[in-house]
Formats: sequence, C-alpha cells, structure tokens
Amino acid sequence: MMRTVQGPTDHVVVVGAGLSGLAATLHLLGAGRRVTVLERAAGPGGRAGLLELQGYRIDTGPTVLTMPDLLEEAFAATGGSLASRVELRALHPAYRARFADGSALDVHTDPDVMEAEVARFAGGREAQGYRRLRSWLGELYRVQMRSFIDVNFDSPLSLLTSDLARLAALGGFGRLQPGIARFVQDERLQRVFSFQALYAGVPPARALAVYAVIAYMDTVAGVYFPRGGMHAVARGLAAEATDAGADLRYGSEVAALERGHGGRVTAVRTGEGERIPCDAVVLTPDLPVVHRLLGRVPRRPVRLRWSPSAFVLHAGTRRTWPQLAHHTLSFGDAWTRTFDELTRLGRLMSDPSLLITCPTATDPSLAPEGRHLHYVLAPCPNLATGRVDWSQEAPAYRDRLMEELDKRGLEGFEASVETLRTVSPADWAAEGHAAGTPFSAAHTFAQTGPFRSRNLVHGAGNVVLAGCGTVPGVGVPTVLISGKLAAARIAGDRVVARRGPRRSVL
Repeated sequence: MMRTVQGPTDHVVVVGAGLSGLAATLHLLGAGRRVTVLERAAGPGGRAGLLELQGYRIDTGPTVLTMPDLLEEAFAATGGSLASRVELRALHPAYRARFADGSALDVHTDPDVMEAEVARFAGGREAQGYRRLRSWLGELYRVQMRSFIDVNFDSPLSLLTSDLARLAALGGFGRLQPGIARFVQDERLQRVFSFQALYAGVPPARALAVYAVIAYMDTVAGVYFPRGGMHAVARGLAAEATDAGADLRYGSEVAALERGHGGRVTAVRTGEGERIPCDAVVLTPDLPVVHRLLGRVPRRPVRLRWSPSAFVLHAGTRRTWPQLAHHTLSFGDAWTRTFDELTRLGRLMSDPSLLITCPTATDPSLAPEGRHLHYVLAPCPNLATGRVDWSQEAPAYRDRLMEELDKRGLEGFEASVETLRTVSPADWAAEGHAAGTPFSAAHTFAQTGPFRSRNLVHGAGNVVLAGCGTVPGVGVPTVLISGKLAAARIAGDRVVARRGPRRSVL
C-alpha cells in the first residue's frame, strides 16, 4: 500500500504556482482539501513564464506541449475541462527536421502520413521499419506509464512487478540509440527518434531505451500549441483553481517552514512576515531551494548529476522563413562528438543541433502585426560541468548562433531582429536553478524512478515534493503527473481513483 501523509491534511499549502503546483492544487481541491498557493512571482507559471516585450508575448519556458490528456485529468479533478480554459491546436507537422546535407523530413503523428513521408525521405524499407518502431514505442509507453511513471514508489522493491519483466523483454534496459537502430537504419531517422533523450539529460548513445517513451509522446501522441502561448496553460490552470476555491497569493515568497513535534511542518512563513498554519505542504521549487527550506540536504551514495543546460535566443523579427515549421530541428553534421562536448568536456557544441520554434506560425497574435517570434535553443553544458565564463561568452555566442542560422538558410536573420533577449546558464542560475540548468537532475539510472529524489520527505512526514526534481522527472507531461502524485501522497485513493482511461494512439 502506498505511504501517505499521516494525521490531519485538511489545509495544504502549495509552494509554487508552476505547472506541478497547479496540478497538485487541482487534484487536492478535487479530493476535498483546502489549498493555499504561495507564488513568489507576480503571476502563475513558474518555469512556464511570460515576457512581454515591445508588443511581443514571449514564452520563457517550455515550448513543446504533448499529452494533453494529463492536463484534462487536472481540470477534471475539480469538475472542469481543458477545452473550457485552454484552446489547443494540434501541430501538423509536429516537427520539421532539417539536416546538414540539405535534406528535410516532416514528422507527422498520423501513421499513414508519416509512413509515406519516411518512404519519400529514406525508402520503403525504412517506412516499414518506422511502422515497427511506432508499435514498439506504443508498447514501451503503455508498460511504463502504468507501472513506472504514473505511480508513487515507496522503495526500489516497488519495481518488482510483471511489467518489469515486460519492459526488459521489450529491450527497455538496453541503450536508446541501438534500440532505435533495430527498426530504422538511416542515421538521420535515428536522430529524429532519439534526440529526445537530451530532455532527460543523457546522450542518446548512453541513455536507456526506456527513454524512447519521450519519442512516443512527441512523434506518436502528438504535439500541440495553446492559443496565447504556453503560458496560457498556466493561466488556465490557475483560473480553474481559483474558481474551485484555492487561495492563490502572488508576490509571496516562502522564507521558512515552522516545525513542530516530530519534524512536522505546522506553518509556512513568508518573506513579508506572514504566518500561514497548515496541515501539509507541497514544495515545488528547484531542489536547492527545497533543501534550504528543509534545512538539510539528503544523503545520497553518489552526488546528484545535473542535466545539460541551454542557451536561448528570443528574437522578435520583421520576417520569417518559409522552410521553418512551428518547431524545426536543425541538426548539425556532427552528433556523438557534440554530446561528449556537452556532458563530458564541458564545452560548447562545435557543430550544434538547434531547436527553432516559430510560435507565430500558429498564433500570429503573439507578435505585432506583420512581425514574428523565433525561439532558438542551443544545448550547452551546465555550470557544474562547463568551462564557460558566460559573463564574457554570452554576447559572442549570441552572435555566433545568429551567424550559424544564416548559414543554415535563415539568411539575414540578424538584420531582421527587432528585439532580442538571450538566456544563458548564468541567467538560469540567477533564477535559482541548480547548476544553471532548467532541466534539473539528469535521468541517469541512479536518478530515475525510486532512485530519484522521492516526493515524500523523510523526517518531515507532512511535506511532499512536486516538480521536475522529483518523480517522475523533467518535462511538461511528467511535472503534471508529479503534481498528481504529490496530491495522492496527501489525499490517498481519493486522488488515485480519479484516473480515467487514457487514450492509446497507435
């Protein structure tokens, strides 16, 4: 039986109004709890923030939205619906992949359309391999979701289910890149279905094949975009929580947790001196902030390893380029070497692979009339691994990236820029992200599932964690699940019982 918070849990304080905190709030409200949400910023969103600059509405966090069923679960917990709060549009294609040899592939989630596209791109044999790969991804997803992702672990023994054997039989504990290569031999296709491992902080050649489940979310289940930008998701969740009775307090930074008998938290104190009594607490900030509030760092046999970081350009431009889709993956010629640079050598990628997002391709209202937004993400070393002095390097790297975009077919990119904002690992660190990465702890084997930072805090029996630093991990779908799992630790079966059948997309 799952361990839960013991004693009274009538009033819960949720620290942080990011996606995980808001998801936890809705599930707790649906389970009959009274919830106060404390958020240090002036509005909801957390990492999924919003920057308004000269008429441009810029998402400062995630740009890729998958698995909207998980959002639907959160809204349904209080009797609401996703459609009533957020207008989603499915992206076709989900991605466009462009390669150094000049070739391009549109990644579609419809199996027939994608099979035809793969046949055009790489031939009939690879198209047949794609069909088998898609089936494998679906099997991995179904097994992992029910037993390893959407579940609370109390110990590693919780892994010992029939699904563990099924996952092993599927090859889930092999390496990701060779796993993908069993189905498609074209190296370009292998990249399309394995680059997602970087979301988990591990190079595809070293990542476990179980992380192919992220490729399922992207390439099978579909990619969506909300009208008004990704921040609209946070606004919708916050509006639902407010209407369902949550007390959302913005501009309230938590300064301390007041402890009572047995280490139990009895109240939360804000930087403004307010004291808020509570029966349980959900903490969603990054792990260093959590550890500071708890007054200790958990002992681990091995020090935490952090995911690579990202250098981001937010560019408001006077034009766009017809070869760009909403999401475009621009792959460099190099592959393995650049991952070594990122994760082992601590150097900038010498031949970077980039994610270029043009949200105004789907929602022109995010920019002034006739203007466009471009978000360019370049993976880079985190501050723990890196040997980069960003105070010196950031302007130069910004210029190098714009030159690289020009070389890759976005001619005149720099000249078209009307407003520009850059974000480096130093900026992420200033926002409180450990090692200067917004992607938290890497998903190595020793930091996955029951080995990841647990969400029920030892020695503080009424404190629960949510967010990307705890289970199940990094990414919009997983942080939404983390909020539900945190709520289940407090409200037990009243949350778990709300799970409905999730669509199978094959």
